[in-house]
Amino acid sequence: MNKRLFIALTLILLLTTYKLGNEINLNLGVKKIIIENNNILSEKQVKEDLLFLYEKNLFFLNNNLIKKQIDKNSLIESFKIKKIYPNTVKIQVFEKEPVFILQNKKKRYYFTKKNLLINYTNIKKFEDLPIVFAEKENFEKFYSELKKIKFPIKIVKAFYFFDSKRWDLLTVNNKTIKLPIKDYDISLKNFINIQKKESFKKYTIFDYRITDQLILK
Repeated sequence: MNKRLFIALTLILLLTTYKLGNEINLNLGVKKIIIENNNILSEKQVKEDLLFLYEKNLFFLNNNLIKKQIDKNSLIESFKIKKIYPNTVKIQVFEKEPVFILQNKKKRYYFTKKNLLINYTNIKKFEDLPIVFAEKENFEKFYSELKKIKFPIKIVKAFYFFDSKRWDLLTVNNKTIKLPIKDYDISLKNFINIQKKESFKKYTIFDYRITDQLILK
């Protein structure tokens, strides 16, 4: 007997269940789909693209077809599939992590921790993310600088990029930081140092646009 055929027959025998009277039940159709590790998407949302799996033979399930369906959801970065015989599919999903809402003209996206843009949908968990009014390419560079100096992103409500190639930041307590075009990292470091000092709390505008000067209003 062909070795591969022997192995296939052995697997089938191992995976079958027996009814009374030793009648063999070869029903390996998918009856249950389990979704794990989803923190953003609901189980129902993930399952919607996988309805085609029900009643498919678990033994011959096409993982590429599952991937094609799951990839339709822009919030999912990767996933793992586990077949649990006789009729269950377990899928562990790994979601992308939005950190900003990016507004480019009339279009909105989520900007992820890995600098990816994904389609915007109204998700309650992300309603209070900082909003970025800029193009992706401009913000990528700026975000990289923010991470280098460990700027506290959580204090920012909005980022504004101007045609003059400079940035304004609006904080959650409504203070505006006006940055220069060049060497803005120095200005941001200065703001980090003075923002909590009592003598600066009364000011709402921190204007760094003139070199080596800070204008307070």
